[in-house]
Amino acid sequence: MMTGLSNRLSRRRLFSLGGIAAGGGLLSACDGLARSDSLGGIIKSAEAATMRWQRAIGRDALAPEYTLADLSPDFKVNGTHEPVEAEYQGMKRGGFADWRLEVGGLVTNPMRLALPQLKALPQRTQITKHDCVEGWTAIGQWTGPQLGLILKAAGLKPNARYVVFRCADNYGGEASKGGAQSTSLYYESLDLIDAFHPQTILAHSMNGAPLSVGHGAPLRLRVERQLGYKQAKYVMGLDVVESLAGYGQGNGGYWEDRGYEWYAGI
Repeated sequence: MMTGLSNRLSRRRLFSLGGIAAGGGLLSACDGLARSDSLGGIIKSAEAATMRWQRAIGRDALAPEYTLADLSPDFKVNGTHEPVEAEYQGMKRGGFADWRLEVGGLVTNPMRLALPQLKALPQRTQITKHDCVEGWTAIGQWTGPQLGLILKAAGLKPNARYVVFRCADNYGGEASKGGAQSTSLYYESLDLIDAFHPQTILAHSMNGAPLSVGHGAPLRLRVERQLGYKQAKYVMGLDVVESLAGYGQGNGGYWEDRGYEWYAGI
């Protein structure tokens, strides 16, 4: 559990984001992005402060965890509800038997892992609150291997700094998702500190059952000390890299390329 100090910092962070969002509905990671220079400055300032707070209270400080009695009766599906790309649809028809998680980049042991292999690893189950930048929250139970276990098995090279998550969903220019700019597959990234956090897992199950398509089947990221848009769904591959410059516009994620903060801590 988090310390009293970290709880106060988390509340302060949420209140700060809530105040920004309330000012005319400016923040909506799933329904569009406000293009305000002043807002961008506020977000960047908050991002730097939150990162300092979280690192100050400890790399392994945990987000609060809950009980089965606390599970939300309805956990909203947001962002992409189902990727329409032919490759994903083919894997879905086959029950994801042909899906593989590709682990590559700055590793000494590149891997392609099937779902049964991921499920054979030591598993972590955690019940946590999902905080969406749109202003809603929900509590869900997630099960999967810790990302750190997979990275250790892959063997990181000395110049490794980040993990980039490549996903199957393509917003394809949909107006509510950024318009003509939205022509690339969704992606996200973490630095190695958050990648090795105990609660950072690659979840294949939610509330005791395999992930639904809407919630990111067959695999999604859970990084519990950060906002919802960091919880990448439909994960296809992990690239360990030294720089984020080779992805999108180089800001570390799909929404980050559209003005959102990279370190979305709570």
